[in-house]
Amino acid sequence: MKTKATSRLGAWLAILLGSGYFLLPLIATFEFSLKMKREGYSFEAYKVVLSDPGFQASFGYSALLALLTIAVGILLVVPTAFWVQLKLPQLRPLIEFITLLPLVIPAIVLVFGYLRLYGSAGWLPFTGSERGTDLLLVFGYVTLALPYLYRSVDTGLAAIDVRSLTEAAQSLGSGWFDILRLVIFPNLKTAILSGAFLTFAIVIGEFTLASLLARPAFGPYLQLIGANRAYEPAALAIIAFLVTWAAMGLMQVVSRNRAALGADEH
Repeated sequence: MKTKATSRLGAWLAILLGSGYFLLPLIATFEFSLKMKREGYSFEAYKVVLSDPGFQASFGYSALLALLTIAVGILLVVPTAFWVQLKLPQLRPLIEFITLLPLVIPAIVLVFGYLRLYGSAGWLPFTGSERGTDLLLVFGYVTLALPYLYRSVDTGLAAIDVRSLTEAAQSLGSGWFDILRLVIFPNLKTAILSGAFLTFAIVIGEFTLASLLARPAFGPYLQLIGANRAYEPAALAIIAFLVTWAAMGLMQVVSRNRAALGADEH
């Protein structure tokens, strides 16, 4: 009995220490962001930031690129994971290793490789135009998000009977495109949305690729404001934190709703 009580006390102590480690700096940042006016606390820093055209333009730009990254990533990952699961299970360890490489290779190495291959003097000069650079940045974001998106989709595929669903669809005369569109994608909604929210959070806060490719993204804007102002960077940090956790919260809501619907069906 004493051992169980001690274990429970140790668990709560670890939770309190961990919460303090993460929450105290956040609370201090939030409290500092409210001190822009000398007479007391106010949300003036947030008002200044949210009304700044630079904030609106950079956040809108990053949000658009996040949506494009999600679209490209889903079109790349879902058919690949489906085909590996169905026809090439022996290649699964290799595919998993490849999708983990962005966690090992620093983003700065990745972007210098892009500049070497796709610079204005490269064989495919993406950086020769703004739209080409934007496209290159989307490809870079897809690479950074690949470990998270692939694992979400792969987990979703493991939870359904891919082979039986595919054989049933083929027996009804469906081709591969219809199988993906009408069978696989609908059954992977939760997994795809989970990967999409993670991808959105990654793109919104990314700095290295956007900075070195000289694009007006939200990450470089955060750095620029942080280098030149006092209270606005703290407000931006809180806003970025809320955006990230909103994406994570939506992911949890979608997952729970999906699980509840599955339980009701059973």
